[in-house]
Amino acid sequence: MVALFRACPSILKIIPTRLPMSENRILPLAGYTDRLSARPGDSVEVKVSSLGTTPYHASLVRVLYADPNPDGPGVQEEIVLAAFAGDYPSREQKFCPGSCGVVEHPKTFNTLNSFTAFVTIWPTTPGQGSQTMLAHQDGQRGWSLGLDENGQLLAQLGDGNGLRKLNLPTPLRTRQWCRVWLSYDADTKTATLGQTVLNPYHQNESGTIRETEVSFLAADASCTFGIAAQPAPEPCEHFNGKIEAPGIYGRSLASEELEHVFQGEVLAGLLAHWDFSREMPTSQIVDVGPNQLHGRLRNTPARGMTGSNWNATEMCWRHAPEEYGAIHFHDDDIYDFDWETDFRFTVPEDLCSGVYAVKLTCEGHEDRLPLFVLPPQGQRRAEVCVLVSTFTYAVYGNHARPDFHDGWRERIRDWNAFPHNPADYPQYGLSTYNNHSDGSGICFASHRRPLLNLRPGYLTFGEGEGSGLRHFQADSHLYAWLEAKGIAYDLITDQELHEEGVACLQDYSVLCTGSHPEYHTLQTLDALTAYRDQGGHFAYLGGNGFYWRVALSEETPGMIEIRRAEGGIRAWAAEPGEYYHCFDGAYGGLWRRSGRPPQKLAGVGFSAQGKFEGSYYRRTTASRNPELAWLFAGIEDEEILGDFGFCGGGAAGFELDRADTRLGTPESVQVVARSERHTSSFVLVPEEVLTHLTNWPGESEPNNLIRADMVYYETPSGGAVFSTGSITFCGSLPWNNFDNNISTLLENVLRHFLAKITT
Repeated sequence: MVALFRACPSILKIIPTRLPMSENRILPLAGYTDRLSARPGDSVEVKVSSLGTTPYHASLVRVLYADPNPDGPGVQEEIVLAAFAGDYPSREQKFCPGSCGVVEHPKTFNTLNSFTAFVTIWPTTPGQGSQTMLAHQDGQRGWSLGLDENGQLLAQLGDGNGLRKLNLPTPLRTRQWCRVWLSYDADTKTATLGQTVLNPYHQNESGTIRETEVSFLAADASCTFGIAAQPAPEPCEHFNGKIEAPGIYGRSLASEELEHVFQGEVLAGLLAHWDFSREMPTSQIVDVGPNQLHGRLRNTPARGMTGSNWNATEMCWRHAPEEYGAIHFHDDDIYDFDWETDFRFTVPEDLCSGVYAVKLTCEGHEDRLPLFVLPPQGQRRAEVCVLVSTFTYAVYGNHARPDFHDGWRERIRDWNAFPHNPADYPQYGLSTYNNHSDGSGICFASHRRPLLNLRPGYLTFGEGEGSGLRHFQADSHLYAWLEAKGIAYDLITDQELHEEGVACLQDYSVLCTGSHPEYHTLQTLDALTAYRDQGGHFAYLGGNGFYWRVALSEETPGMIEIRRAEGGIRAWAAEPGEYYHCFDGAYGGLWRRSGRPPQKLAGVGFSAQGKFEGSYYRRTTASRNPELAWLFAGIEDEEILGDFGFCGGGAAGFELDRADTRLGTPESVQVVARSERHTSSFVLVPEEVLTHLTNWPGESEPNNLIRADMVYYETPSGGAVFSTGSITFCGSLPWNNFDNNISTLLENVLRHFLAKITT
């Protein structure tokens, strides 16, 4: 197979790779780049953490094949000349998961004598360790308000010689709104701690405690104010749950005054009052008090969250921001590990578009940091473009599967696959297919951290027939096939599609997707639709594509937001009232729920899902139409297509898409093949099911909807669409050294598309 790959000017030689195993739960060698894609001339920053006692070595390789299955050629790469190649000092780089808010050096607090701090909270893990809601504490000076290890409200006041602690005896309840406060009267040396539970069924758990003869000394001028964590020297004691409208007065408030404050009234002596409904799409927290003590959020907690006053009459935060004044903080939130840059390099002008990786080696350990190299902007170098689904890669980044077990580890070891799995390293931040430690769904994804499942040789599934690959590794089957067939191609990723729109595609004769282009912004979906409608030739080579709507942050590069709203195959469900993105204010969830089902773009859309198993397609009567003879040239007599493959054992499997004119499939579509004989593990997706007896399409035999439709149709503008409707399709391309009917079929499609352009 190696000899079939096209050459690139900087390549030295091809080498098979060995990926050593490690049982150390702290990654001995890991890194990430500041970007996943780059054009010639772009600068790339590389950030590395190495536990080695000797320097690590960095080099550049081109990734040819990312499937470690020993029944195939194995993971393969080419060494590429790179100016940065060489040795670098090993050093461990720390990272600090957990979100919080910080106000740097609020001088107003450094002269406090009497004060009152107040906040409304919705705790999600009371009783699971010490947690801080508000803190302005520097060693044994200052104050903090939080929960102790038993979930009881705890206040601490320092006088420079020690900390005085006050506890309320009744633990707070999980997911129940509560108003809490701490006040100190310097004249009487009295500290008061109180809580008011807002649920009328639990108001007997409200209460206060007062202590006299309490000394207090404010923290010094260098102290940072923290919300949802003790902020310094490193954030700790993170709070899990929602925090709403914290504030501070420069005097001790009486109980009746506190009632007015919690109702939103402003009294004399206000120092700060943060309104979290302001600047919702950003990391800024706005102080509406007189001192304008604005702050910022670390590690992207969830905004656009319903507050204690949400009454369920409005579901969109843009329409009633005053009811969305809460932020949901988590002790495992992560955005950017914020590692220092070890080295930078500029992408060479002569580097071919393709999949590359910065390869790191040290004392027997290896890591590879993928980088998708594009052609220069506006200068395509091939007629075929492959869209790399980097948004989907990031959304699944560090997905710790609940079914991961020792048997999978054995296959990983036996196949010499990538040795590390997110299930063993949850501290590196999990995916939006996992939950936070408090059980809420993870709604943000970022590539600015080591993503273990974005590595050559990684196995998503460690059992079953075939290689168990998804996403980046599964897409390498397509790249290898293009190389083997001598079809030149460029790469474009979701990021460029989002930023540049259809302009980055319109010069290409053919556009192909990989196996699973699931997550899209409005901008990427619009660009793909425009490409097709302007006469483009579009090959959708996957399943479950164009399914979920996501939003990007304009402020924090690389951050993606997903709200798992009504319907769909969901790893978790968003809370009622929290279906709208905070980044762009748009309704989240399925594109189908926003009136753009996948059938409108690709002719097919998600219909059924099962275990990671593959079946085959059977040709239809429509495939015998004379005008489609070109499609099956060389395989005219073959009725069954793809009853083989490296993904699940067949070309039609795992997640299946079908045509449906009611959902937007064009009337002119020709279904040329349909899958069949799927196992009992396959079920309809939730959005297709109405009751135990009925389904949305009105099909009397629901099993008829469990299928992948392979379709072809031409567009009024002279373009065409070919869709496979199966995630495992590309896994069949390399079978038998690329000599099989799925390979022939796809080659016929691309050659025909290219021929149409040249004629």
